[in-house]
Amino acid sequence: MKLTCTTFALAWLAAVPPTTAQNLQRASPESVGLSSNGLSRATSALQAHVDAGSIAGVVAAVARHGQLVYLEALGQRDLATGDAMPEDAIFRLYSMTRPITSTAVMVLWEEGKFQLDDPISLYLPQFADQRVFQDSADPDLAQTRTRTGEITVRHLLTHSSGIGSRSAPLYRAEGVRLRSLSLAQMVDNAARVPLFEDPGTRFRYGISTTLLGRLVEVWSNQPFDEFLQERVLDPLRMTDTVFWADGERAERLTSVYRPDRETGALRPYAIERVPFTERPTLIEGGVGLLSSVMDYVRFSQMFLNGGVLDGTRVLKAETVARMTRNHLPDTVMPIGGGYMAGSGWGLGFNVVLDDSAYDFPVGDGEYWWDGSSGTRFSIDPEHGVVVVIMAAVSPSRGNGFREEFKDLVYDAIDD
Repeated sequence: MKLTCTTFALAWLAAVPPTTAQNLQRASPESVGLSSNGLSRATSALQAHVDAGSIAGVVAAVARHGQLVYLEALGQRDLATGDAMPEDAIFRLYSMTRPITSTAVMVLWEEGKFQLDDPISLYLPQFADQRVFQDSADPDLAQTRTRTGEITVRHLLTHSSGIGSRSAPLYRAEGVRLRSLSLAQMVDNAARVPLFEDPGTRFRYGISTTLLGRLVEVWSNQPFDEFLQERVLDPLRMTDTVFWADGERAERLTSVYRPDRETGALRPYAIERVPFTERPTLIEGGVGLLSSVMDYVRFSQMFLNGGVLDGTRVLKAETVARMTRNHLPDTVMPIGGGYMAGSGWGLGFNVVLDDSAYDFPVGDGEYWWDGSSGTRFSIDPEHGVVVVIMAAVSPSRGNGFREEFKDLVYDAIDD
């Protein structure tokens, strides 16, 4: 088993030569130990997925040792208009919003605004007396019990708070999360509905990160989106990472597709009732951001560099190491089947613990995640590699286009 730990991360960061933390300038694959022919095979594989109708289009990028060595856009942004997919296409991030929100949280942690094990009721008192369902498999608002333990900030960051998913039937029935609600209203709703289990007793992926956005507002005394812009997005020059696309950005926003159940042909699919071309009432730190591949490469490279990019420091190296190690106790593990059986959870990231659980290549100490409409990123300290790939398909599998791409990228490593 390969364990991701603070010691490993700090040792790697200390060993990073100054040339690693560069400005993502274009370089030849061979200059950083990658094969151009191998990366061409990765492009051909993506084109085959487009030609087969698994995805309408895709943008993918690879950086190694701080140099951008691959950026390709294939297929179409919109099938109805026939618009080609541009390199700067804008995609719905969904769950890839969470690492960005977690970064904003940890900026405030560095400033001493809170401690990771603070009860969130110190800042959001509506959670002080929240109860717990007696049976999480069959939640009944009339069948609850007293909660054991407090929800902490760490629980929110690691999805072990007992709070449920935005798609949970009971949350849907109770209208807990709607893009037409304000962030404060959604947080009140989450406090009104009982927890599925006691905090710290189970990994349950859900809306915890959206609650963190509200905590950012409390700690910073700023609207969440303004703080995120000033302290994370602007410093990293992530100019296309936004909560809605208007004007020229709307023309680059990709259309989401879903395979027809009978024919398999891609059909337009609206995941949200409030379109991403309108400002939503809910500024949502869990699943609300849009972004481009290159914006997310910049975000990822900042982490790989130990918290700095282009000479601008966003986080301390020690904070990056803390965020990218597993924070879940053994009593909560494993957190799922398949590759999740070999994963832990850091402060905003899936953390690889056992590479044998994965059916695609991962490095020692790798951390990563993806989004529900076909996006994925990975940060691999062992090989110095950042991979970001984005399509617009739901469900996000797309016949394995992301996994095949990463297989071929890693096959192209020849040093």
